[in-house]
Formats: sequence, C-alpha cells, structure tokens
Amino acid sequence: MTVEAIGAVAEAAAIMEPQVPGVAASPAGFGDWFASELQAVNTHLLRSDQEVQQLALGQAGNLHEVMIHMEEAKLSFQLLAQVRNRVLEAYQEVMRMQV
Repeated sequence: MTVEAIGAVAEAAAIMEPQVPGVAASPAGFGDWFASELQAVNTHLLRSDQEVQQLALGQAGNLHEVMIHMEEAKLSFQLLAQVRNRVLEAYQEVMRMQV
C-alpha cells in the first residue's frame, strides 16, 4: 500500500461526509465560540453602562430603550454564566469517572 492510496481514501471519506444544508463547516471549536460570545456579552454590558450614564446626565433619548438594552445585557450575561456552569459541571463529571 502506498501513501498516495491512503490519501485517496481520506479524500473520498471527506467527499462522502454528509453535509447539512444551511450549516457551514466551522473549523473553530467551542473555545473560539465561547470567546466570541464573551466578547459580545462584554460589548452589551459596556453599551448598557454607557447608556445608563447618559441617562443619569439627562442625555438619553428614551428611557424604554435604555431599560431594554440593560435587560438584554443582563440576560446575555446570565446565559453565558449558565453555559460556563454547565461546562464546569460536565468537566467535573468527566474527572469523577473511573477508568
């Protein structure tokens, strides 16, 4: 068996891999996704903090929008915290497994 033959099998397996329409194959892992979500949550929090400061100074245009953005920031932070907690629980469960 030659190396070229093994390469051909790997290429054929990649071609035969089922593709889900509308879902792009992403080389990024969970860590990359979590980092990007963390950045998005931080952006939400900073934006709502800035809007609250503007509201305190009397420069905010609409109280309702400020409150909606604050609630969005709060919910996104809570979601991220729950994902973190579930990942830690899963890690602890795997570490408790006996081999």
